[in-house]
Amino acid sequence: MNALESTSTRPYLIRALYDWCTDNGLTPYVAVLVDDSVQVPREYVKNGEIVLNISFDATSSLKLGNDFIEFKARFAGSAREIMVPVNRVIAIYARENGQGMAFPVPVATTGGEDLPKSSPLTSVPAAGTGSDEDAKVVQLLGPEPPTEGGPEGEPPRPPTGPRPALKRVK
Repeated sequence: MNALESTSTRPYLIRALYDWCTDNGLTPYVAVLVDDSVQVPREYVKNGEIVLNISFDATSSLKLGNDFIEFKARFAGSAREIMVPVNRVIAIYARENGQGMAFPVPVATTGGEDLPKSSPLTSVPAAGTGSDEDAKVVQLLGPEPPTEGGPEGEPPRPPTGPRPALKRVK
């Protein structure tokens, strides 16, 4: 079996980071790119994405399988069945400190409309490739890094503006 024939590492990494979060008393969250294969409450989807709390306290019957993440959760007091294909998970992280892992955005299967245009995760062609459709990489957009030096060799200034924050979705 070669690397192309082996199973995806994504479900194994999701389970490992879930275990790490729970072992350290942190709350595991998954960010999901929503399409027709994702079974989530559509009223909580924003810009084609949803963030789900998959902690023990927030879910029941959680199954982190190789193909799907399945569980039951309450949204506005109403119990809902959630089913997310593992390949639609774009990140898993701890709510308290943001530590975790982002995954490559799934390749578009229906004409390139897979990723919302206003999403902070964007696909760009990999350097040195001739085709935009063959190779994609994930580019996380964030605050501008400080410059090497201010005017006349002053030390770099810390970033300005409000501190980035995650929005909690229940």
